[in-house]
Amino acid sequence: MSKRPEWWLSVLAKIWPITWTSAKATNLPVVGPIIAKIALPLFTGNNLNITYIPINRPVNGAGSSLLPLKVVEELIRRSSYQAIIKRCTCRDARQCKEHPIDYGCLFLGEGAREIDPRIARHVKKEEAVDHLHRCVEDGLVPMAGRVKIDNLIWGVPDRGNLLTICFCCHCCCTLLTSGRYLPQDALDSFVPLRGLRITVDAERCVGCGLCVEECHMGAIALDGGRIVHDELKCKGCGRCVLVCPEKAVNAEVENLDEAMEELIGRIAGMINIGQI
Repeated sequence: MSKRPEWWLSVLAKIWPITWTSAKATNLPVVGPIIAKIALPLFTGNNLNITYIPINRPVNGAGSSLLPLKVVEELIRRSSYQAIIKRCTCRDARQCKEHPIDYGCLFLGEGAREIDPRIARHVKKEEAVDHLHRCVEDGLVPMAGRVKIDNLIWGVPDRGNLLTICFCCHCCCTLLTSGRYLPQDALDSFVPLRGLRITVDAERCVGCGLCVEECHMGAIALDGGRIVHDELKCKGCGRCVLVCPEKAVNAEVENLDEAMEELIGRIAGMINIGQI
């Protein structure tokens, strides 16, 4: 069992702004490359491999339009253990006014069993699924994958059996708000759902530019009043779909079942969560 007293959550919230400033600092002359070189091992390769699962509007494509819930519910179903952190560190650090601070990260696998109960609720599968639904209904975007630094943060030895599922908001999520500043090697660890495409209905789009302003990765631009989407920069969070007032932006997946199996298979290659 890890040893993390309840005050550890408050300490994390106090020091968390370092994560935002350090991401931006990688772009500074001279010191930027040094910071990047020190941090990159934690945010590349098997130490970080994450996927955002857009939930704000139904994802179009063959199969179920409830893919996001289906994917995470399947991960919960296959896991041997579940624990929910009592407070989201990102929202706690910024004192989020838009989403509940107590909608914390969900951890799956035997590693979750070792998280100190003073900072996490150890729950059954049904409660983990209920937590997922509350977060999704609140507009939070699930992010699932391997995040090695979580082992250090929560005091769990890295045995390859801890799966992170964050519930991210556009205003506070460290990785979302800092993503565009990270070196390309780290950005490659953000893997969109297989076959995910962002499309724009030209007849509906009025060129207001709101999706451009809201895109965390700088993957959308206005060119002659028309939206241009850069698939290489896009990480599939679905924020542009949510904010479009004209409902002109859509997320489409060629084959939802294949997308789900690819994600689960990729996770299985890095993390043993029990029954996966």
